[in-house]
Amino acid sequence: MKAGGESVRRKTLTLVVPVYREHRRLLGSLRAISEFIRQTADLEVDAVLVDDGSPDDTAEVIEAYVREQGARQIRLVRYPVNRGKGYAVKTGVREARGDLILMSDADLSTPLSDWLVLRAAVEAGADIACGSRAVPGAHIGKPPPWHRRILSRVFNLLVRASGVHGFRDTQCGFKLFTAEAARAVFGGLRIERFAFDVELLARARDLGFRVAEVPVNWDYSGHSTVRLFSSGGRMLWDLMLLALRRAVFGRAKA
Repeated sequence: MKAGGESVRRKTLTLVVPVYREHRRLLGSLRAISEFIRQTADLEVDAVLVDDGSPDDTAEVIEAYVREQGARQIRLVRYPVNRGKGYAVKTGVREARGDLILMSDADLSTPLSDWLVLRAAVEAGADIACGSRAVPGAHIGKPPPWHRRILSRVFNLLVRASGVHGFRDTQCGFKLFTAEAARAVFGGLRIERFAFDVELLARARDLGFRVAEVPVNWDYSGHSTVRLFSSGGRMLWDLMLLALRRAVFGRAKA
């Protein structure tokens, strides 16, 4: 409360979580999200879970949890046809109400408590703070299997070949945005699947936003919808199109 009786609005945070075929492990993540909301006392926190056309009962699990636990700060957005992680996150950002928007994978492979290091980077002047597994200070507990490590190295080479430089880890699914940066960057996003992180970072730089890469903790969850050949081929195609658009139309318009 200000001296003249005028109230001070608390800042708000929206957690955006894309979900796809997550029904088997979703309850644990929902409990962790509820605890995160309770523990973040200095901000008003809500969560938007975006069901990316799951063919299982993912949406029903979320709806039942919200109903049974009275978890009014958790909202479900769903659509019937799978579009990809990038489209799901973009949908969640469009629905977000927070001054800050935190993106997290549904498996919580980076613990939600690590958001504090991202928040410190934003408070120090960054518009976007990206969790990274490849900068000094990062900690990987359970490592991914060999084929995932190979895919990651190849993908990083393709990212640099597409003209996006200066990032050690584009694909960590733990990122914090100011609302202004999130809406500007996601508003023009074209890639709908796993390579969307590369496009959003390229757009962020093109639009003049300050991006910080921040070390986080990470554990391989043992479950991923990324497939070595099908997902890898789509990522390569999306990166080629991104590089072509940036070469032909210019950076900010790509």
